[in-house]
Amino acid sequence: MTTPTVPAPAGGVRTRGLVHIYRSEGHEVAALSGVDLDVPGGGMVGLLGPSGAGKSTLLNLLAGVFRPSAGKVFVGSLELSAASDRELDEMRAQDVSLMLQGAQRNLLPYFSPHENVRYAQGAARRAGKEVPDPAEVLADVGLDEVAHAPLRSLTPGHLQLVALAVALAPRPRVLLADEPTSQLDHGARDRVLDRMADANRRLGTTVVIVTHDPDVAAFLPRTITIRDGRVGGEGRSGEEYAVVTPDGFLPLPVHVREALQPGTLVRFHPVEDGPGEYLLITGDASEEDDRG
Repeated sequence: MTTPTVPAPAGGVRTRGLVHIYRSEGHEVAALSGVDLDVPGGGMVGLLGPSGAGKSTLLNLLAGVFRPSAGKVFVGSLELSAASDRELDEMRAQDVSLMLQGAQRNLLPYFSPHENVRYAQGAARRAGKEVPDPAEVLADVGLDEVAHAPLRSLTPGHLQLVALAVALAPRPRVLLADEPTSQLDHGARDRVLDRMADANRRLGTTVVIVTHDPDVAAFLPRTITIRDGRVGGEGRSGEEYAVVTPDGFLPLPVHVREALQPGTLVRFHPVEDGPGEYLLITGDASEEDDRG
């Protein structure tokens, strides 16, 4: 019996069996191969994994930029995989903001920070949503003193904060950020992360961040590793866990994969004094136990 897919709670995102296939040089490539993801409303999560693992593809699917080849994507109660173009436009205008990698890609270069924020609120205003004054948005990210400065006069860290202010301008329920700190020094990186965490805590904004930076990953309360187009692991409070998929697939952590050669036989042995705990034993180890 197929388990029914239920919508995500308000402000949450959820995927079930998500598949995305694209064509490259005449061949079909599976960027995602059955991703099940749950981020509750008000959560703050990092997407980790090597280049080409499918992290940015997943972010664009959550933003409704791409349509999935199969599976379902929910933002709140809206199923993006079945939504109309108008519904997706309304969602991106009011409920979901996507920060592209590189601050300048999110900004109009001839506008000041204040003008960029006001412009980003236009679609939400036209839809009747109440939005804060641009000065308030800029003050929230620490840019009130440069609100009317030319963008060319700002530091890379300030530009990234302007991009964050633009993303937060319509007060979205979900903020999706693709490598928001990749081009920053450590001080600027930490300021951007602090402001994103502040929006998460104070406004209840759900935040999903793609990153390669281990320091950014360590900052986040939860991380999800995408590996070979699937969820390959989760991090909680500094501990890394493998994730059992609905079909029983258990991707091993990288350090374990490096130790176990392809074809290695393994079995799981219940730990007597640890209910719910299992010891992974390789074929060689179990044979030695039998001989002993």
